Amino acid sequence: MRDLLRQHFRFFLIATLAGVALRLLFIFRFPGVTTDSFVYGDIAKNWLQHGIYGLSGVNDISPTYIRLPGYPAFLAAVFAIFGMEHYRAALLLQMFVDIGTCFLIADLARRLISPRAARFAFLLAALCPFLANYVANALTETWEVFFTALALDFAVVGLETPPNSSMRSWVGCGLAVGAAILLRPDGALLLFATEAYFLGMLVSRRKETLAAPASYLLRSGLIVALVSLATLVPWTVRNLHTFHEFQPLAPRYANQENTFVPLGFNRWMRTWIVDYTSVEDIYWAVPGNTVDAEKLPSRAFDSPEQRQQTLQLLNDYNDTQHVTPELDARFAALAAERAHHSLLRYYVELPLLRIADMWLRPRTESLPSDTRWWNFDDDPEWLTLTVCLGIINLAYLAAAFAGLIAGRFKPHLGLLLTFVILRSAFLGTLENPETRYTLECYPLIIILASALFQRNSTRENAPLAASSKG
Repeated sequence: MRDLLRQHFRFFLIATLAGVALRLLFIFRFPGVTTDSFVYGDIAKNWLQHGIYGLSGVNDISPTYIRLPGYPAFLAAVFAIFGMEHYRAALLLQMFVDIGTCFLIADLARRLISPRAARFAFLLAALCPFLANYVANALTETWEVFFTALALDFAVVGLETPPNSSMRSWVGCGLAVGAAILLRPDGALLLFATEAYFLGMLVSRRKETLAAPASYLLRSGLIVALVSLATLVPWTVRNLHTFHEFQPLAPRYANQENTFVPLGFNRWMRTWIVDYTSVEDIYWAVPGNTVDAEKLPSRAFDSPEQRQQTLQLLNDYNDTQHVTPELDARFAALAAERAHHSLLRYYVELPLLRIADMWLRPRTESLPSDTRWWNFDDDPEWLTLTVCLGIINLAYLAAAFAGLIAGRFKPHLGLLLTFVILRSAFLGTLENPETRYTLECYPLIIILASALFQRNSTRENAPLAASSKG
């Protein structure tokens, strides 16, 4: 990669400056410090000032495990250096992290396609408004995408390196995977994807993998697993000591110890929800806010009788704006009835629609745009932004599909595809389809799109070849 940077220094400099400018635009025009940001920030402050990894209460600080320690540790470091609650400093640092992600994407494109594709991958990443947008949000996305790209890059390097000199690559991959897990529990999908790809190589034993002995693949997979899981040991031990509970990650629903979780209500959501609009209208409203039953889509009912039953449940909820265990049991019974009525819809059709919504919806959830953009009644400024971002997202996806069909890839692109397929399948099981959850897959989208520009010339590659020989 250093040779490529040296050869095309002006190109990378201009693209980097353009990427920085785009990210600064989002940071100063659309900064996003959300409720979740303040949760991370509160944990960071208490950890820094009182030595307690916990949340502030009325009279004291309560230890917590509802958030993994990766992002609070980052905010604690920022607060220690720049001052308490200096979120803008965190956003500016995230900008540099995201530019680093652009270089990692370029290196993956260079290894999997060609040096020419690497340059275009860097440009597509630097100018990607979706990566830039989340730089301006005090959330885990920017760091999660960075460690995802880093882990995949280390893995590809390890697969390309002779077995006797690849140990550092696999340790690096394991550390990057561990860092991704310490940011968000779904970072574990990186580990599953890596191990699944190794297993596939062992089973298929394709021509290009014959040079990698089975013992090497087993050893590499074991190193990645052990190193990544080792990063969770301090967190797991802390939770055992503090809560007397084995919790190596964080609770699925980010709930405090012994807090009631309305699993029946959540399952009922999965029997009909497919789009982000319903997340804002219904899912996030519970508990604590009134639910407008008129915003339920027609697919939430299988019959007039079921519609009446559903409306009664929501009316009962609205009376207290709280889901009691008794009310949750009624939601669970309704969910079981609907799932039994159409297993294909519940296990196949709805998950696929949720996946499609997360991939295809205009990525404006952190912007002031109207969620119901298709009504075209938003302010012209925000409506234009929404339509433009929607078109850009579709253009990236279309270019990626075209690149996948037309491109010529070197071995191990399958590792990235395995991760994207596994992650998409997992996202289909959620009751809160949010477009940000597919952002970790965008490095692959950019790499595939860059394959459209992979044309090589002997003249372009000659300096790199000569340098590598030297």
